[in-house]
Amino acid sequence: MNKPKLWTKDFISVSLSNFFLFMTFYILLVTLPSYVLQELHGNASEAGLMTTLFLLSAIISRPIAGQWLERVGNKRVLLTALVIFAGASLLYFFPKTVIGFLLIRLLHGVGFGMATTAVGTIVADMIPTSRRGEGMGYFAMSTNIAMVLGPFVGLMAVQQWGAKILFTLSVIVAFCSLLTGLSVKLTSNGQHHEVAHSNFSIWNLIEPTAVPIAVVGSFLAIVYSALLSFVSIYADEIHLASVSSLFFVVYAIVLLISRPFTGKWLDLYGPNVITFPGIFLFAIGMFILSKSGAAFTFLLSAGMIGLGWGTLFPTFQTIAIQDAEPRKRGLATATFLSIYDMGIALGSFIVGAIVSKMDYSTLYFYCSLYILIGVVLYYFLHTRKSKIKSQEIIKEQEI
Repeated sequence: MNKPKLWTKDFISVSLSNFFLFMTFYILLVTLPSYVLQELHGNASEAGLMTTLFLLSAIISRPIAGQWLERVGNKRVLLTALVIFAGASLLYFFPKTVIGFLLIRLLHGVGFGMATTAVGTIVADMIPTSRRGEGMGYFAMSTNIAMVLGPFVGLMAVQQWGAKILFTLSVIVAFCSLLTGLSVKLTSNGQHHEVAHSNFSIWNLIEPTAVPIAVVGSFLAIVYSALLSFVSIYADEIHLASVSSLFFVVYAIVLLISRPFTGKWLDLYGPNVITFPGIFLFAIGMFILSKSGAAFTFLLSAGMIGLGWGTLFPTFQTIAIQDAEPRKRGLATATFLSIYDMGIALGSFIVGAIVSKMDYSTLYFYCSLYILIGVVLYYFLHTRKSKIKSQEIIKEQEI
């Protein structure tokens, strides 16, 4: 029997749109704090707000976007979001104060939150059900590659050519996201009109079925935020600055190699086959990182973390989508990403406070132990509940 087609023109287009979206995000993520400090003469807290306010507006906008996806259709929300995102990118040339930049970051975050919700929902709808784990894994690679290339391009631009070229690049990449999004062909369905006149409720902004796995993802994302924020500083501390830039390169390479296998295994054998080993590999990778004193172990930890956490995130997102009704996929995507981003934001704050009390090696060692709690959390919030649900379905069928 022939497999249903995965690599369609629309799947490639929406993956490219997501890639350019996250490229813009990472280009600015690593450069704006230093721009605020050096060019606008702001302080460290103001520099930190550049990321915090962006994520906060993204978190707030996602549930609203998730409900709009049901009401007005995927394509309209996607294009509206990408127009806001690209338009906000144009505004970075104008403000000369920190306040002006913070206002732009709020608007940019709204576009980002809406767009990531829309593309996540659209790609889940277009992937054949029998290949959803595989397809979501490949789609997640567009984010992973952007995570590696974005900081590299952003830092090179600001160091070699200055802020104007940096902002020009971010505009070009953001408009590439809009153009590739425009090429996605979608058909509207009647579900949008059926719910269009439903009463507004705060509970309509959350998809309950996505909350348990989102909590697991958010719990582990706290450790990932410690990695994003401090791994380069830790590399300096252990005299491995010369290879610190390769950390996420190795992370991405391992992802690229493993993705064809892990996605198919998810479809064939279910999420537990991926999740439990993934959590253990993530913990082992953090333990090796905490004990690193040479380039080999430092980069080995990157590979282990890439194989562990890199497979967990798309697996969790796939679970969130599969557990929801088809018409609720947009809301499920929004719920999952919002709670996940809360973990990143909370982790940045918590870890920032902890590192003042201990060195990075100790921090990463305790992170490896913390990750193992995720095994228990995943079992009770997903595996155990899934078993109970399956048993109930079997009993109903017997009756």
